[in-house]
Amino acid sequence: MASTLERSLTLLEYLAARPEGMTLSAIAADLALPLSACHRLLTELARCGYVRQMRDHGDYALTTKLAAMGLSYLGGSGIVDIAQPVIDRLAEDSGELVRLAIVDGDRLTFVAKAQGARFGLRYDPDMGIDVRLSCSAGGHAWLMTLDDERALELVVRQGFGQPRDYGPGAPTGWKAMVQILQDDRARGFAMIQEMYAPGMGAMAAPVRRRGEATIGVITIAGPSVRLGEERMLQLGPHLLAAAQELALASTASPIFVRRPLA
Repeated sequence: MASTLERSLTLLEYLAARPEGMTLSAIAADLALPLSACHRLLTELARCGYVRQMRDHGDYALTTKLAAMGLSYLGGSGIVDIAQPVIDRLAEDSGELVRLAIVDGDRLTFVAKAQGARFGLRYDPDMGIDVRLSCSAGGHAWLMTLDDERALELVVRQGFGQPRDYGPGAPTGWKAMVQILQDDRARGFAMIQEMYAPGMGAMAAPVRRRGEATIGVITIAGPSVRLGEERMLQLGPHLLAAAQELALASTASPIFVRRPLA
């Protein structure tokens, strides 16, 4: 049986994915919690300032307290100050969305971005989300630095992204993933087309200091009509240079503690 703390954290993660708010009954049903227990958790979280009940229809939603804590943590770590100039420059060079994700345990989470597209189609998904490892360029860029056994463990734990939820090219089995990672390793960076989203292409490189585990990934993403295979291969050297610059600069941030070899 889950502890009160575990259930509270699960509830916060649930509401974080539903900024529009949810009813008490829907939350209880989705999380398989007794209605009374769910109400007690929400009441306590509201008392602590993490949850609010909307006046107009009574739904429960997160306050900005968690977001403020996250921003304060990232600001104090110095990672945004370190990364932003590199991200901005790569966004300008590529004319597409550039993002940085950091490795935190078994998760990969986007923490900084720059939009290089000045006109036409723009690809700009939500920040702060955990990266879907099986069908994203960022996920592949991390997995390619691991051995196949560890990569499989991470993908299976999170689950494969299904084409109906992501893009028609999303791999749904390990055999396809192994081939993708082999190609990425040979190339030095990851490339995808219509895996994470229909009509979208992306590329990513690991941020990794020599002899140490990957600490993050830097990605470029945009519409496939602009960011096709030929264009991505042209941008490859720029992406790898940015990843190397971030790896060298990361020693100035306490968030990137020394890690063992992956």
